[in-house]
Formats: sequence, C-alpha cells, structure tokens
Amino acid sequence: MLNSPSKMKFHLKSPTHLLVFLFLVPIATTAQTSDTVKQQSLWTKLESTITDVDRNLDGVLGVAIEDLTTGQKFLLRADSVFPQASSIKIAVLAELYHQNQQSTHGTTVKAKLTDLYTMQSADLVPDSDIMGGLTPSVTRITNRDLATMMVAVSDNSATNVLIDRLGMDNVNALLDTLALPNTRLRRKMMDIKAASEGRENVSTPQEMLTLLENIYRGKLLDKENTADFWKVLSTHKSSFIPRDLPDGLQIANKPGELEAVRNDSGVVFLQNRPYIICVMTTYLARERDGEAAIAKISSAAYAMFDRLARSSPYGRVVSERNSASPK
Repeated sequence: MLNSPSKMKFHLKSPTHLLVFLFLVPIATTAQTSDTVKQQSLWTKLESTITDVDRNLDGVLGVAIEDLTTGQKFLLRADSVFPQASSIKIAVLAELYHQNQQSTHGTTVKAKLTDLYTMQSADLVPDSDIMGGLTPSVTRITNRDLATMMVAVSDNSATNVLIDRLGMDNVNALLDTLALPNTRLRRKMMDIKAASEGRENVSTPQEMLTLLENIYRGKLLDKENTADFWKVLSTHKSSFIPRDLPDGLQIANKPGELEAVRNDSGVVFLQNRPYIICVMTTYLARERDGEAAIAKISSAAYAMFDRLARSSPYGRVVSERNSASPK
C-alpha cells in the first residue's frame, strides 16, 4: 500500500525539487484513484456473474469472498445460516490443531496430532471408505492420519473418532472464542436421529470465512501449526471450488453434501493474490445445479484474482524492451 503524502518524509534541497514534488504528488494520487476504479470494475463484473447464478439457481445461495491482500469482500446472504454437511469438518480440524498447540505450551488437552488410535469396528459408520478397510483391533494410526482421512475422502468414521477425542463442546468453545455464534457442531456424522430432531451442523458464509481468515492471519495457531493445518486441508479431494481451476493450484477447502445441500469453503493460495471463497446452497431442486453454481462462482472469482495477481496498477509489464523486434 502506498503511503499517504502526509506521512512521507521528503528532503527538498531546492525550489526545483519543490516544483517537481508538487507536480508528482497529484499524478500519483490520480493514478492511485484510477487504479482503484479499474479494480472495482472487476469486482462489479464478479458481482454480475454471481447475481446471474443466483437468479437462475432453483435454490438458496450464500456467498462470501475476501481478497486476503486488500481485505475487500463480496457478500451475498452472508449472514444466513446454512446446513454445513461435511464442511463443518473445517471446525473440527481447527480444534485438533488448537489442542495440539496448547499441548506444546504445557496445557493438558484431550488430543494431540501424534496420539495413537487403534481402529475399532464399533466406530464404523456409513461413508467410511478408508476406515472400513482397516483391520479392527490391529491397525494403529495417529490423530493426524484420522484428520487426513476426514479431509481427503470425508471419512465419517474418522471424523466421529476425532469428535469423541476432541470433545464436541471444545469445538464449539473454540468457535465461541472467535465470536462465531452461528457456526455449531451439533451432531456426529451419520447421526440420523439427531438430524431428524433438527440438530444440524451449521454455519454462515461470513462466519466460515472469518474462521478461515483467523487461521490464515495467524490469529488462532502459531506458524508451525498453521502451516500443517493448511497442508492437511489442501489434501487432494473431489470438490467444487477446484473443478474448473488450473491444475497445481494449492486449494485448502472442504466441500459438504446433504440432500438438497451443496457447499464448499476454503482458501485459494493464488500466487500474489490469495483469497477466501465460501459458497453455500440449500433448498436445491437438483443437487448438481448447486455443484455447478459453486464451480461457476469459483471460476469467476479465480479469473478476477488472477488478473489482479498478474497486473500492475498501470498495466502488466510483459517486457521492458521495445515490443518491436529488429528486422
């Protein structure tokens, strides 16, 4: 960010220097204003795309996007509460790393990354492709291994073991300390009875964005735990945010799927312009339309941030040489 002229120190040695200074300051201010207008036009185009998606979606859409370089945001129904499905596992992962960090400071905690778990057949629930293939009473894995399974293949048994080990109340207590009252872990995975009673895992686009931003900016975890948190959350998975984005791009996200619900929230670590994107849908007539909506909004957001990342305020410098080649 450019310093304002009032805060800059200049050493003017002659009247000529003063004239040059008085000439250049208005130019710099005008150029900076012009750049702001240009960038805002890109945000306006993104808003137009999202508005079009919202208009055509047979369902309810919520969006929160933040430029982690400038802090600028786009919000649509960002304070509306949405069922999270597996996206709530971001909060479970955050509490695992939170407790792991506390343990290094001498605090007694329920779970650390390196704690071992012996697989038990009694812990199995549906949609547990990896846990279901392990040998009961024999296979031993760490909590970090469970977390990787929870993120990569959304293994529900691994998630439930972590919830038991961390404590559901502790996950929600962490969310309370971050002032996220509408983000709640209310039940374990595949708890049909709890779901039928209305105890759904919920959040809002704004609150999920805030959780991710707090972790990104180092407000929750130290540098080491933050780095490993993103490494685990970036584990390759089938999801909607990366669907139409370039290969090789680091994306730390967690999608969620329930009947009539599709979500995806995460951080896209685009070089020079990282950003957070949280897209949530519910009351969908067709789930695949929700998936397509998330992918389209993600693609539009990436296109905007990619332009911002590759452009200087006055146009991208491709070459300092004359563009005309000698013949």
